[in-house]
Amino acid sequence: MSTPAARLELSRIARSVEACQRCPRLIAWCREVARTRRRAFADQDYWGKPVSGFGDPSARIWVLGLAPAAHGGNRTGRVFTGDRSGDFLYAALHRAGLANQPHAVSRDDGLVLSGVYISAVGRCAPPQNKPTPQELANCQEWLDRELAALKRVRAVVALGKIAWDAALAMFARDGVAVPRPRPAFGHGASARLGRYTLLGCYHVSQRNTFTGWLTEKMIDRVLARAKEIAAARS
Repeated sequence: MSTPAARLELSRIARSVEACQRCPRLIAWCREVARTRRRAFADQDYWGKPVSGFGDPSARIWVLGLAPAAHGGNRTGRVFTGDRSGDFLYAALHRAGLANQPHAVSRDDGLVLSGVYISAVGRCAPPQNKPTPQELANCQEWLDRELAALKRVRAVVALGKIAWDAALAMFARDGVAVPRPRPAFGHGASARLGRYTLLGCYHVSQRNTFTGWLTEKMIDRVLARAKEIAAARS
């Protein structure tokens, strides 16, 4: 798929994601958060609906997160934008030369990604950051369609075990041979899956980054490995 064709298909996927009503619990929660808002953002209009992926249609690196944050992506309408997790992630992408700026605060902040695409396993902000297995299953279509559109992707960075497991399931649905037993998640873990390499990284949640469980050096090494894979494989 050419870059213009990929851009068009990703736009179609985004429209489908944003119109999705498959999970009544999540739709209700997103709307409730958008209605009540957090005091710090009381004067802002919240997005309050499913959040699509974002990035370069010709990306060779794909970063997968868990789900939008209630007052992050669910507020701004862009994945990993407007919260501390996004601050950590986009700063790392900027250091890696994959983003033109180290911050992400809104959909119109001028952020441009180069060589990388970002999306989440779940597209709605879940209560207590815990989507149900069925809710995640309801989002599988979007991952499958993104995989089909992102023809140049060679490295997939899974932020956390849920994203790792979802990526393995996605590859299996696409006909990629997944080893048995399945590769185990861990920070720095790597699994070769056909023309793809799956890389594990601890999630960029505040719980991990504020406690030092995930440091800048740790995520920088994962992104550097992803860049090596993206540059080396056809």
